[in-house]
Amino acid sequence: MTDDPQGTTHFGYQTVPEAEKAGMVHGVFTRVASKYDIMNDLMSGGMHRLWKDGMMDWLAPRPGQRLLDVAGGTGDVAFRFLKRAPGAMATVLDLTESMLVAGRQRADADKMADRLDWVVGDAMALPFAAGTFDVYTISFGIRNVTRIEDALSEAFRVLRPGGRLMVLEFSQIPNAALQWAYDRYSFNVIPVMGQVVAGDRDSYQYLVESIRKFPEQEKFAEMIRKAGFGQVKYRNLTMGVAALHSGWKI
Repeated sequence: MTDDPQGTTHFGYQTVPEAEKAGMVHGVFTRVASKYDIMNDLMSGGMHRLWKDGMMDWLAPRPGQRLLDVAGGTGDVAFRFLKRAPGAMATVLDLTESMLVAGRQRADADKMADRLDWVVGDAMALPFAAGTFDVYTISFGIRNVTRIEDALSEAFRVLRPGGRLMVLEFSQIPNAALQWAYDRYSFNVIPVMGQVVAGDRDSYQYLVESIRKFPEQEKFAEMIRKAGFGQVKYRNLTMGVAALHSGWKI
């Protein structure tokens, strides 16, 4: 997200040139790809699985739909979608090839190979024609995009009329005491966990910082409206640790 006309943005708590952020994010996810799923389980106490199931419950996948899952490298969301929607197709797009490799190595990938495509690409410049997809999802990825507004505009472009956007992202707890406790856990435990499990403290320090720099729920909902979406709503998950945002291309 651009913060000034000089072309700088946030990389966690650092201010960096916009042109450098994508490469820095790419480096983070290249380094953590092989441990990404297990770290998600450890960091969230397995809650991310329930959040993704809740995402599918609200999304209600239908047979024959075409899904684009952006920043979906390990396939977690795409697999859930395809299991609920017979005859549906999914394209998993990620900036980082090693994340896609990790996804293709999962057992579910073999079972669903004829319904899955894996594409290296940028959320801000999607390599698809307008009106290609029925559903666009992005889970724990949009906060890492250099210009969030551009990613939302691209989501709107590639969805057909009547298509749906759904974003799952870490968010802000609307209770100061609980947010304080969560911050203590995030900054004191998660980077250490990253060092022990993935051998990479710095990447997980960035991931924690990136959550704090992401817009709170109402502000992000307004960004979705400005991108052209209607019927924009959100639901807090686990007291606001994460939130689901939904919008429609009307």
